[in-house]
Formats: sequence, C-alpha cells, structure tokens
Amino acid sequence: MNCKNQFPFRLGTTSYIIPDEILPNIEYLKEKVDDVELVLFESDEMSNLPSASDILLLRDISRDYDLTYSIHLPLDVYLGHRDAAVRRRSVEKCLRVVELTSTLSPSAYVMHAEAGERVDINRFSDEERHVFCESLLSSIDMLVDEEAASPDAFCVETLNYPFELIFPVIRQFGLSVTLDVGHLELYGFPVQDHLDVFLKYAKVLHMHGIKDGKDHKGLEYMRSETLDLVMRSLRENPDDQRVFTMEIFSEKDFESSCREMLRYRQS
Repeated sequence: MNCKNQFPFRLGTTSYIIPDEILPNIEYLKEKVDDVELVLFESDEMSNLPSASDILLLRDISRDYDLTYSIHLPLDVYLGHRDAAVRRRSVEKCLRVVELTSTLSPSAYVMHAEAGERVDINRFSDEERHVFCESLLSSIDMLVDEEAASPDAFCVETLNYPFELIFPVIRQFGLSVTLDVGHLELYGFPVQDHLDVFLKYAKVLHMHGIKDGKDHKGLEYMRSETLDLVMRSLRENPDDQRVFTMEIFSEKDFESSCREMLRYRQS
C-alpha cells in the first residue's frame, strides 16, 4: 500500500516491517513511504549497524526515491545515569551511530533520556530527579560539544515520565522533540496539552495503537479521537519536513495503518 507523497509531512515507518534485515526492508518501503526510522542497536552480543557499503546503498536509495531516514539511537544508552562512566559510554555509543549515518543526512536522531536499565524515574524523590536532570545535562553537553550534528537534529522522546521534567534541559541546548503519541496514550498523559506545548518543537511524531495493554500496534488500535486530534493539529501547524512515524513492526500492521492514514488524505 502506497502512502508516499500523500500528506503535508513525511509519513514513515520503521526498518522492521518485513522479517528481514534493514536493506530488504528499505527496498520494500522505498516506494511506499517518505521516511524510514532506522532502528539501530549495538551490544557485545550483536549489532545491526549498517556496514560502510550498506550506507552507500542506503544513500543511493534515498537520492533515487526521495526517501529520508530518521535514526533511532540505541535504546541501551543511559544519558541520565548518575555514574559519569556510564554516561560517557552512552554518549560515545550515540556518537558512533551519528558518525556512521551522517552521510545519509538524517531527518532526525531520535533519542531516549533514561536513568538506567529498567529504572522508573516516576519513583524518584525530588533529589533524585534533580540528579537525573543534572546528569542528562552533562551528557547532552558532551553530545553537542562534539558537533557531530546540529543540536536541533537530536529529538528527545516522550517516555513514561512527565516530559516537563527534562524539557528545560532540552531547550537549554536547542534540541528538538519526538512526540510519541502512543506513549502519551499508554501512560495516560493528555495528548492535547502536549500538542499545544511541544508540537512546535517536534521534528518527529511516533504514532502507534494499543491493544491488550501493549503499544506499537497498528493505527486501527489508536483511539479515533486521538488520531483525529493529531491530524487536525498537523494541518493547523504545517511543516513538510516533520516526520510522522507509524512506529510498528509488521507488514500486517503497516498495511492496516496505511489504510487508516489514507482516510485523512487531502484531495
């Protein structure tokens, strides 16, 4: 199903729609969407980071098919960790991905601000929240100091804790926002309020439905009121470079989500 060049924003999805590696997914998607979120990871056990030759192929596809790439930086980075050594390793991991993908001229670098593996920031005391924000500030200072990418290319994602906590740090460095509407719905945050405050800073939106308490499902499982609200906000605040990522991970969900989106196509 083709959703390419159908909307006043860059509609995209993830690099894991068919059960294969990144390049076959890009071949599958290149004529169907405007942007692909490259979901990258790197660990001691495994890595899906593209090779130098893969990067050249991705760049050629981007040029030939008017396709952009948003880069999701690895999830196992903890930029708000209280341990300076953990923060340094996290920043270095992010910078390796930025350097690797820089020739793709990414539409955005999506990043998480977390305090550690499975650490629930909602349970922090006021003092722990302060330490988390100061630690995040230190990491971002290192990240942007390297000048690997423009600060506004880094888009910090809304997660399971109040985004207002870290927003002053984000704005201090001129970073952007990834407004994950699926997360807002899952964790009970008001979508309208977040659109009102953060949409003007959002280079990326993540859209996905919730089924049986699990997110990253097709858009048919997103509340119609929420999808209507987002689409209305995007029409009222147009930006043809903003990325609207259907953050889903199967061909079935991709097809059903495209059908949902095409209902909003403007003739």
